[in-house]
Amino acid sequence: MFKARKFKDLERKLGYKFKDERFLECALTHASVRGGKPVRADNERLEFVGDRVLGLAIAGFLNQAFPTAKEGELARRYNGLVRGEACARIGRALDIGPKLVLSEAEATSGGRDKDTILADAVEAILGAIFIEAGFDVARDVVMKLWASQLGDQKPQMVAADPKTALQEWAQGRGLNLPQYSVVSREGPDHAPMFTAEVKIKSLEPARGEGASKRLAEQAAAASLLEREGVIARGGNG
Repeated sequence: MFKARKFKDLERKLGYKFKDERFLECALTHASVRGGKPVRADNERLEFVGDRVLGLAIAGFLNQAFPTAKEGELARRYNGLVRGEACARIGRALDIGPKLVLSEAEATSGGRDKDTILADAVEAILGAIFIEAGFDVARDVVMKLWASQLGDQKPQMVAADPKTALQEWAQGRGLNLPQYSVVSREGPDHAPMFTAEVKIKSLEPARGEGASKRLAEQAAAASLLEREGVIARGGNG
């Protein structure tokens, strides 16, 4: 008698049909229900593998899509695509929450919609596909699931903030890393104004002001970049 597939809808969304459905069930089983079960009973090991599969697939895509991008730009794009929030969005799109196997306590505490649990399950699924079918198949699934996010990769979406841009510029020229210090703090507590200074060995320091320490440091970094001709005055590179 024909046995209906338990995860037919999920497999359709993945674009991959498991030869051994137990792999997918394992990928959806959270460690909170492990107890005394065998190692293969939860998704931690599969998540470990899937994390590497996802990383390699995304790195390969970015390397081909942006052949002239510097390492720093590639790293920012990469981090945005593989971080937990991105994986959790995929998990919600796949509607895997109701299919997760959780302990009663985890389910009661909202585990079916937790970013960390959804992200780990997505990576575990990728790990299961890799183990069963190999990297090329797993990479194709990644490209399918991440298609909208990959299509959103535009230069302006990953523009570095001034501090990051200054650090990458300094590293690219073999200079010391920027060092920041707060020179002064003025104004009332409800409306302070900070002045920060950034120093790089062999270069003249630069200063900037802002309503917080972070904003003052960014202004100082932008000031140094402008002075060195890296960005146009008032620009962002």
